Amino acid sequence: MSDHTTPGIEDKSRIQWACRRGMLELDMAIMPFFKYEYDSLSDQDKQCFIHLLGADDPDLFNWMMQHGEPADPQLKRMVNLIRERNALRGPVAR
Repeated sequence: MSDHTTPGIEDKSRIQWACRRGMLELDMAIMPFFKYEYDSLSDQDKQCFIHLLGADDPDLFNWMMQHGEPADPQLKRMVNLIRERNALRGPVAR
């Protein structure tokens, strides 16, 4: 069940909005993953991705740049998945 602040897994416009961060590095990591990978994720992974988007920008930045990792094993797995898929896909234009 979702509330008014957390988008449901099918509310792609709100999820896309939540992907937009205040840091270019985060936008370059998160937006392409959402654009190219989100639809192929399981519902559980979609929920985990949305949960990850609730993290603070400094934490997300550190995790994406491999300067630490989330304590939550599911978030850690999602961060690793984002980095892995982005590396396999290569750089893309935002």
